[in-house]
Amino acid sequence: MSTVRRPAVARPPVADAGPADSGYAPVRVVDIDLTRPYEFRPPAGPAPVRPTAPVLALVRLRGRPLGLVRAGRHQGGTPEELWRSLAATARRGFPLPRAGTPARAGSFAQPSISVIIATHNRPGMLRECLDSLLRMEYPHFEVIVVDNAPADDAAEQLVGDVYGGRVRYVREPRAGLAHAHNRGLALARGEIAAFTDDDTLADPGWLAALAEGFARGRGVVCVTGLIVPAELETAAQAALERHGGFAKGFAPRTWSLRHPPQDPLFPFTAGRFGSGTNMAFRVGPLRALGGFDPATGTGTPARGGDDLLAFFRVLTTGHTLAYQPGAIVWHRHRRTQDALDAQAFGYGAGLGAYLTGALAHDPRLIPALLRRLPRGLRYAVAQTHRKAGAGSAPSRRLARLELCGLLYGPIGYLRSRRRNRTGCGPV
Repeated sequence: MSTVRRPAVARPPVADAGPADSGYAPVRVVDIDLTRPYEFRPPAGPAPVRPTAPVLALVRLRGRPLGLVRAGRHQGGTPEELWRSLAATARRGFPLPRAGTPARAGSFAQPSISVIIATHNRPGMLRECLDSLLRMEYPHFEVIVVDNAPADDAAEQLVGDVYGGRVRYVREPRAGLAHAHNRGLALARGEIAAFTDDDTLADPGWLAALAEGFARGRGVVCVTGLIVPAELETAAQAALERHGGFAKGFAPRTWSLRHPPQDPLFPFTAGRFGSGTNMAFRVGPLRALGGFDPATGTGTPARGGDDLLAFFRVLTTGHTLAYQPGAIVWHRHRRTQDALDAQAFGYGAGLGAYLTGALAHDPRLIPALLRRLPRGLRYAVAQTHRKAGAGSAPSRRLARLELCGLLYGPIGYLRSRRRNRTGCGPV
């Protein structure tokens, strides 16, 4: 009998990756459920696969995600041996729900949902994203593709030729993710507007899990979900996972001003609440807030921050935000180092733009932010050291780029406002 090394629990997910060079060994991302022995599925894929190590596995129990487990290149033998090792590690490392607990109670309401996908010159990725959405296990939803400042009509032709009446298409000529999201929001027919990007694959239970998050109460106006990597084929993709990726954990949470967490920076740490790659809002309250600030988002000088500012405004207007780890999308990280560097800078810039936008929308928040500023700076420094890791040059580089972006963010936001010729009031 062959000896099988035990895989490692990844919290947060950390791929078994080497330096950013041609010697990197690709890591297969797979999906397993402890109630389905020896079955591996690719991210959001309908057909089983038979992988060998190295792998990064999302482990579930009756559909509920428990965590990520990594098996290195020398771990595992046959796919069956690999599955047993991953499952054994998960059972030791993760708290398991008691036997008999259903995956979802099924008694919550299932409101109509409008799925809005902003795309920009990536028809190949868009097609894979749409294919995953149309396999969705949910009774009442529509899909709206917003083509943001496209260079050609490739996305329009794709939607018309391949998806017919199953997908609605609209072009938004003004560059910027917030512009695209607002255009989709204006067209939404559903009670809920769910947003994801063209570089994601939607899990079959994504919309049902979002609906479950909203069922926690009428006060829940925004629900975010779990984002896991769809592939770790390149060193740059692995570097983003080592740096923290989009990890927000596997425990459900809610936030509101009525029951603030023990966090001295709350509610300014909006990045903890989720990401625009996987977010949903009640349509009425989001429209009442004016939608997304058009001075923010990818494609504008601000580089990002549209999602963070929306989360912040939901909370500061008295609503509740929920994080639902069962609402899963699989994200295809940037494949090259140059693209990853730009993404890291954009994350920092988006954070700086969001904070500037928050104060522009409500200057009364300035004293509260100034009171939190010393702790916020200490927190930022601590996060930079944590992300850099022990002797990790790529992580230190990404952390520095994020910090540079953070310093640029206010400038980018003001440039974007000037370009849009908006006032200082609500959008």
